[in-house]
Amino acid sequence: MDEINIKQLTLAVRTIAEEKNLPEETVLSVIEQAIAAAWRRDNGERDQEVRSELNINDGTAQVFVAREVVEEVGSDAVEISLADAKKIKKDAVLGDVIEEKHEVTSFGRVAAQTAKQVVLQRLREAEREVVLEEYEDKIGTVVNGTVQRVEPRVIRVELGKATGIIPQSEQIQGEFYNVGSRIKVYIKDIERDNRGPQLILSRGNEEFVAYLFRQEVPELDSGAVEIKAIAREAGRRTKLAVASTVPGIDPVGTFVGGHGTRVQAVMNEIGDQEKIDIITFDDNKEQFIKNALSPAEVAKVVINESDKRATVYVSEDQQSIAIGRAGQNVRLASRLTGYELDIEQTVAPAKTSVKAPKRDIEDSLLSAVEESSEE
Repeated sequence: MDEINIKQLTLAVRTIAEEKNLPEETVLSVIEQAIAAAWRRDNGERDQEVRSELNINDGTAQVFVAREVVEEVGSDAVEISLADAKKIKKDAVLGDVIEEKHEVTSFGRVAAQTAKQVVLQRLREAEREVVLEEYEDKIGTVVNGTVQRVEPRVIRVELGKATGIIPQSEQIQGEFYNVGSRIKVYIKDIERDNRGPQLILSRGNEEFVAYLFRQEVPELDSGAVEIKAIAREAGRRTKLAVASTVPGIDPVGTFVGGHGTRVQAVMNEIGDQEKIDIITFDDNKEQFIKNALSPAEVAKVVINESDKRATVYVSEDQQSIAIGRAGQNVRLASRLTGYELDIEQTVAPAKTSVKAPKRDIEDSLLSAVEESSEE
């Protein structure tokens, strides 16, 4: 394609529109941008304002170069004197923007390459925009995809027509992605920047876990139970605060499922390395904080409402459980409850008095057994 022929271009509009499943106006506008870029390349200067119009019916193109009417011309490319402007438009005045028309039939080789690049790049962007519009109403849902490429910072996932990315921050830590494998992804957002629109996917956010539970717990849809809060460190641990709206329904049991089947189904998707704590939500803040620190046993909670802080007292043997590995348990409990939690140790009671009753029970049991054997 050494030269670009306008007639060929007009014929191409329809073909491209059909092939790419794009509206003809979109393709036409892309080609008009390319013609303007090519004309600027051949005849103009970089900062000129150039637009073009393509006439599909007779296969001709016109280029319009806009220049401002000024008293003293500093740059010919963007400015025009009043005298010259009046030759084009009789009633021209200072400050007007005058467009000069140029007929275009074909371009040289370099300009043709410029036009081709513009067409390809803009068409790609237009295609992506059309495809992504279909996903606009899928934001907040989970779909199946196929891992297309694994890059150091992002995973590219194919979702049928569109391709999305899972940024590092949205991945599950420690999860390996193999090209070609099928995975579930949460459609988080469509980001539009200079590089064109991009579909942002997630497996590491709280909503992904909530969605997976919704698939397993029909009582969520019926409204009998609800998820009050979620705190998650993907790949490590998730805490879920749940409540029931119907008396007599055990919310935790509903989420866990018989023999743990429901929670296991979720773990099968996110990986067994991530622990899931399901705790009962409580309107009583102190009780909620106690529940949130599970599996640690809490002796007492003192809340400072103005600072949104709470001091949690635990016995010595419960302290490391309450804090968790690398502070994870207390960190997630803080996020779940909305209070900054400080773990303090209570003074442990003397150990002997704790064990004594146990021996009494054993003794009485033994004597009861002996008595019954004597009878």
